[in-house]
Amino acid sequence: MARIIAIANQKGGVGKTTTAVNLAAALAATPKRVLLIDLDAQGNATMGSGIDKRDLHASTCDVLLEELHAEDVIVETAEGYDLLPANTDLTAAEIELMDEEGREQRLKRALEPLRPRYDFIIIDCPPALSLLTLNALTAADSVIVPMQCEYYALEGLSALLETIEALRARLNPALEIEGVLRTMFDVRNNLANAVSAELVQHFGDKVFRTIVPRNVRLAEAPSHGQSIIGYDRGSRGGIAYLGLAGEVLRHQREREQAARQARPDTPHETETPA
Repeated sequence: MARIIAIANQKGGVGKTTTAVNLAAALAATPKRVLLIDLDAQGNATMGSGIDKRDLHASTCDVLLEELHAEDVIVETAEGYDLLPANTDLTAAEIELMDEEGREQRLKRALEPLRPRYDFIIIDCPPALSLLTLNALTAADSVIVPMQCEYYALEGLSALLETIEALRARLNPALEIEGVLRTMFDVRNNLANAVSAELVQHFGDKVFRTIVPRNVRLAEAPSHGQSIIGYDRGSRGGIAYLGLAGEVLRHQREREQAARQARPDTPHETETPA
């Protein structure tokens, strides 16, 4: 049964799409069965996966409007993961859903039949607390929060955590923080190091050990329609996202082990004497 992970931050430009695409590719390389969902009308995760958003026969929009089943929209990528692609049609979908009952549940309902087919479903969210983001957080089991270690980052993180708490109360009680991911990190920047230390102090083991550095190869990969895993696996960016995938897999193993230990032992049948 797939674990659904939303990649979310209300602040733009923090590496959400980069994280979504590269985590999907890194998990697929392990190998795991992975579905990446592009839930941003910019369609950057679609383009970064080597799929032309201008040439789609169907998109996430059709799924949210319940005009097509998700399995009919999924496309395969060259890097071994599946993709639910998106383009600017998503903006229209969001407007059309505004007055619909249960509008925050559309994505969750669409993904239920797909969960047995995958190990992980990764959702790339738009950079705003929109109806699309609410759909992602309602469907998700957990959230990865990419963030730059800069002056306004902690304030943005606090706002997102408040949103997640509100969602837990109203729509998704099981939603949890998978982890906070430090992105575009420059070790020579004193402020970045100070914010990073503050993050670890406040959130402890909820901060991923993996730190994604500023890396030219990481920035180049989307222009080739590839993840960093396909473009330059051995680069600093590639090594970082493989490390992130390793941490996500470790979290999953720990959850599965805890679930097994929580189950009561099956009682042995008492043998009847002959």
